[in-house]
Amino acid sequence: MPRKKIKKTIKRWKKYSEISGVSSITRRYFVMNAFDGALTMLGVVIGAYVSGVLTPITIISAGLAGSIAMGTSGISGAYMTEKAERTKKLKGLERAMLKDMKNDLHGKSHRFATIYAAIVDGVSPAVAAMLVISPFFLVNLEIISSELAFISSIAITLLVLSLLGVYLARISDESMIKYGIQMLLVGIITAFICVGTSILLGGHI
Repeated sequence: MPRKKIKKTIKRWKKYSEISGVSSITRRYFVMNAFDGALTMLGVVIGAYVSGVLTPITIISAGLAGSIAMGTSGISGAYMTEKAERTKKLKGLERAMLKDMKNDLHGKSHRFATIYAAIVDGVSPAVAAMLVISPFFLVNLEIISSELAFISSIAITLLVLSLLGVYLARISDESMIKYGIQMLLVGIITAFICVGTSILLGGHI
């Protein structure tokens, strides 16, 4: 694709984003779903470790399946939800303007917003989840041990949560340290809950 055409496309997408106001929505989707993806996969890793399931391919398979499920669910759910909301708004605008606006700038902007929001909603948890289980790919290649992979997964999860906290702080113009620590504490508490639950359930099997 020629450079001029790429620039023109990007400029058009920016215009669609401004008109639809999709940026604030996708920011929320990104943070919430990346957060869910990271913590969900942390629970899988901790549960597997406490249960003595250290086979990397098992954790990788569970992680991939979970990532695909979260991605598919996120994309389809967000697409249907955003489409319904955007269609409602566009119809209200059409009634006010007394004309069909499906193929004008507003109609195209709403369609862009629907697709863009769906992609962010689906990709963010899947990427976060894959980051958390990434050390186990190294175990499968016999580069690191399962124990080191387990510790690395926890460290990556806490890092992802801290970065999300920093991102939220930048959006709200608040303290990055405060938000980072808050998100970090949520991750630590979740880890302890996962360990306790796994031990408790393991003791009753």
